[in-house]
Amino acid sequence: MDIESYLPILVFIVIAIGIGIAPLVAGFVLAPRRPDQDKLSPYECGFEAFEDSRMKFDVRYYLVAILFIIFDLEIAFLFPWAIVLDQVGLFGFAAMGIFVGVLLVGFLYEWKKGALEWE
Repeated sequence: MDIESYLPILVFIVIAIGIGIAPLVAGFVLAPRRPDQDKLSPYECGFEAFEDSRMKFDVRYYLVAILFIIFDLEIAFLFPWAIVLDQVGLFGFAAMGIFVGVLLVGFLYEWKKGALEWE
């Protein structure tokens, strides 16, 4: 293939980057700059920060993230797999079995840590 066949793709990429960067540049150039003490002060959820930003998170924060992966993202893999199950055969079934097994281990860990007990 010659280089001319890639020219439309290059033009498309340049236009896409331009469309993405143009609003950012326009915002920096055209936006009014009137800083005051309130705008420049650090805040946390609408009020002044009261603790160090490097504080330790409760383990439940990470447990909720793992729960999201187990219960939500699993579906993204199960639906396409179920549609092509007859095509992937026994190997695909075994691969999904391993995948669900790993998710089951995570689920059991969550259960043991008490992440399913909401306060």
